[in-house]
Amino acid sequence: MGKRLSLMQRLTASASRLDADELQEQVEQRRCVPMRELKAGGCVEVVGRLRSVVYTPSETVPTLEAELFDGSDSVELVWMGRRRITGIEPGRRVLARGRVGQHNGHKAIYNPWYELLQSGS
Repeated sequence: MGKRLSLMQRLTASASRLDADELQEQVEQRRCVPMRELKAGGCVEVVGRLRSVVYTPSETVPTLEAELFDGSDSVELVWMGRRRITGIEPGRRVLARGRVGQHNGHKAIYNPWYELLQSGS
C-alpha cells in the first residue's frame, strides 16, 4: 500500500478499513512480509494485531492458537504444549518470526518467536 488516504477517503472509510490501512503502514515501517504474500516453507517476520486466541486441550499435545491479522490477510500462530502465554490476547499487536506452514488448512507459524508491541508501535 504505502499510500495515505485522502481526507475525504478517511472521513468516509469504515473503521475496519482505517484499521487495515494502519496495520499495513506498520508492516511497511517494520519492513515485514505482508501476510497476503506468505508462502509455505519460507522464514518470515510478520506484524499485526491478534484477532482471536484459542486454547485447544488435548490428551496428547495441547495447543494455543492465535489469529494474527495485518490488514491484508492473516496467519495462525500455533504454540504446541502451551495453555496460556501472558500478553497473547485479542487486540494485542505482535511481531512474530518463524517458518510458514499449514494448520487446519490455513497459513501458520508453529512455535514462533514473538515480541509484544505497544498499541501505537
